[in-house]
This record gives sequence, structure tokens and C-alpha cells, in this order.
Amino acid sequence: MADSTAEQENTEFNSLANHFLIAMPGLDDPFFHHTVTYVCEHNEEGAMGLIINQPIGMTVASLLEQIDVEITHERNFEDLQVLTGGPVATDRGFVLHPPQKGWRSSLELSSEIMITTSRDILEALGSDRAPQKFLLTLGYAGWEAGQLEQELAENSWLTIPADANLMFSTPTAERWGKAAESLGFDISQLSSEAGHA
Repeated sequence: MADSTAEQENTEFNSLANHFLIAMPGLDDPFFHHTVTYVCEHNEEGAMGLIINQPIGMTVASLLEQIDVEITHERNFEDLQVLTGGPVATDRGFVLHPPQKGWRSSLELSSEIMITTSRDILEALGSDRAPQKFLLTLGYAGWEAGQLEQELAENSWLTIPADANLMFSTPTAERWGKAAESLGFDISQLSSEAGHA
């Protein structure tokens, strides 16, 4: 009887795909300090996400120049920052954008958010074929089976459903605070010590 109960518990998996992970103030990993991470995939084998608020100090314009993509669009890419998506595969580009068909390697993550990893979108970013709104990240964050669940149990993260408006329209530096505000409090006022006021 105990075995069947354990099996039943294992089938009740709550995926956090299409959610934000908001780093708690006490999360001392320098890579994830004050981050908001969009969870692209989360299942019993692990999780994959992209940090959406950590610029790497390079503009989209300079990245496109480095990979020989001509900018023919009048849009100002000098203000758009390339973001650190996470510590894994930092040479790989990931573009988050509203759903738009026509790219070679895309996955619709929700009705409002798509991820594209093929070079054709990079080549289009400088043209009028580019998505109206997008985030360009290098690298991603990955968790092994059970690792994210453990970090959640340790109060490393707050979670909220993903908000495309916060992702695409909120200034990068404000995303951490604004994401937490949607839960009804000022995250900077939280103690970094778990269990203390």
C-alpha cells in the first residue's frame, strides 16, 4: 500500500514552465544575484531557463556587427542590451519574442512568448523582419532533476506566472523589483536571512 502512495506522489509534478523565478535577496550565487529567470522548460528530468535582467555590457548592434549581420532597419539597436541568459553554453544565442512564424528553430512557450535559437532570426534582427519586441540572451540556466525543487524548498526563489509585458516592456534594471511587486511587496525590504524578520 505504501508503494502505491509513493507512486501517486511522484505523478503529481508541478511544472514551472512559463513562470518567472525571482531570486530572493539572500541567494548568494553571484550569477543569480537579483535575477529574474524565465523558465522555458521544467519537467521531472530538470529545468532550463533564461535570465532576463542581466546585461553583459554589449549592445545588440555591436553583436550583430561582430557576426556580420547588416543593420538595414531604422530602429535604434544601440540602446538594446544583450543579456546573460545563464552560465551554460554562453556562446549560444537565444531570442525570446512574441510568437511569429517563419524561423527555422522556434518553440512557442505560451500564447505570448516564443523562443528561437536559429541563426536566421539573428540575421533578421537588423531588418524589418525582426520581431517588434525581443530579448537576446547568450547562454542559459540549467537545473538537473530535483535541483530546482531543492532550491525552491531552500527559499532561494519566489515564483510567479510569466508576464510578457514585464519581459518585453519593463526596463531591464527594473525587472527584479517589478516582478516581486506583482506579489504585493517590496523585495528589497525582505531580510536576506531566511526565518528572520
